Amino acid sequence: MLVVMALGGNAILQRGQPLEAHIQRENIRTAARSIAAVAKHHQVVLTHGNGPQVGLLALMNEAYEEVNNYPLDVLGAQTQGMIGFMFEQELRNEMPGKKICTVSTQTIVDPSDPAFENPDKFVGPVYTYEEAQVIKNANPAWVLKEDGNYFRRVVPSPHPKEILELPSLRHIVASGDITVICGGGGGIPVRRDSEGKLHGVEAVVDKDRASRALAEGIEADGLILLTDVPAVETNYGQPGSRRIKECTPQEFEAFPFAAGSMKPKVESVCHFVRAGGKFGAIGALDSAEDILTGKSGTFVKVDVPGGIKYYD
Repeated sequence: MLVVMALGGNAILQRGQPLEAHIQRENIRTAARSIAAVAKHHQVVLTHGNGPQVGLLALMNEAYEEVNNYPLDVLGAQTQGMIGFMFEQELRNEMPGKKICTVSTQTIVDPSDPAFENPDKFVGPVYTYEEAQVIKNANPAWVLKEDGNYFRRVVPSPHPKEILELPSLRHIVASGDITVICGGGGGIPVRRDSEGKLHGVEAVVDKDRASRALAEGIEADGLILLTDVPAVETNYGQPGSRRIKECTPQEFEAFPFAAGSMKPKVESVCHFVRAGGKFGAIGALDSAEDILTGKSGTFVKVDVPGGIKYYD
C-alpha cells in the first residue's frame, strides 16, 4: 500500500516547548519510530510542516540587523533541509538498509490568492498576551492572532496549484521500495511570471493541502495527517466535545473547525477521499500504525454506517 503521511510542525515542536534543536530531534525520533512501523510493511511518502521552525528563523532574521531579512520562501527552503536531514537520519536508524531519500520541493501558488489579504497560517512560537504586545510593537508589519490560550504570528497561506517535482516524485515512487521525505512546509512557495520564469513568494503553503495534492498526484491509497492530538474533536477544548472515530466527508465538513489549524486538515482528507483515495485519517504522531488499521485517530472514508461514529 502507498501511503502519504503528513507530520505537523507542531508535532515536531509541541505547543509551549522551547525552540531547541535537541527537543525537535527527540520529537522527530519519536515520530520516526511510529512512521518506520508503517514503512517496514508499506511504501511511505512523508511530508512535514514547518510553522514553528520558519517562525524561529524569522525571529533570528530580526535579531541580526547587518543584512536585510531573508524572505519566507528562502526560510522555508532552509527548514526543508533541516527537518529533512533529521528525519532521514532517524528513519535510517530505525530501518537499517532501507532506501530513504529527501527531495527539496517547490509549490506553485497564485499571487492573487485571497490568502494574501487575510493571513491565517500560524508560524513561530506561542506568546502570552503580554509577550504578544511586545512582539507586535517591535514588528508592526506582523499580524498576530489567538491560538488557543496563546498568540502566534500568522502569514499568508495560498492554496497549492502545482507541485513542480511531481513527475520526479512519481518516478521515485514507482520503484516501490523507497521511503521519500518531501513537500516540507507544503513546498517552497513560488510563482511563474508572464515569461514562465520562477520566483519565490513571501508565504507559507499549508502542508496538509499540499500533501493532499501530492497524494492525489502519485495516486496514493491513503493520506494520514499526523498532529499533536489523538483524534479530531467536535468542539476542541469545550465542554461536551466528542472525539470522532470514523465519518464520511459530508459529516466531517459539517463541523465549524478553526481555519488556521484543523480546518485545512479536514478539507484535505475529505477532498482526497472524494477524489478516489481509499481513506484519509488524522491522529497522533506516535500512533501511525494504529491509525492505519483504524484503531486510533479519526478515519475518513466514503461509506460509514450512520455517517459518523464516536469514541466512547
